[in-house]
Amino acid sequence: MRAYWIRVLTLLLAALLPASAAIAATPERKPDLADMVAGTYEGDIISDARGSSKSGVTITVVRSGKNVVEVSCDCARIPKVQIPLEKAMDAILAASGPHVFLIDTARDPRRLSLTIDDASLSVERQ
Repeated sequence: MRAYWIRVLTLLLAALLPASAAIAATPERKPDLADMVAGTYEGDIISDARGSSKSGVTITVVRSGKNVVEVSCDCARIPKVQIPLEKAMDAILAASGPHVFLIDTARDPRRLSLTIDDASLSVERQ
């Protein structure tokens, strides 16, 4: 009986060792543009075609894929959107779509300019 359990444990260990080696060998992904800009930003809605300006809004930028962010706002007027990003010279900006996303990394890497659904926002990373 003891030999049976030793054999079972040996087989179990033999099965688990390659799996643990594969987990240890998995390379960590390289940070991308979405990682660089992810965070919390605070500032103002500086113009809005559908309503008045508003101070003290909070924008949350979360990585949702490679070079893609999800932008949400504590102001119900601003919808949650996904924006693909690209780098052009010293700027990180929206790669496509109707939204403006701009961070000038040379001038002020903490300042984010956004236009979402006819509302323009100027916010700063916290």
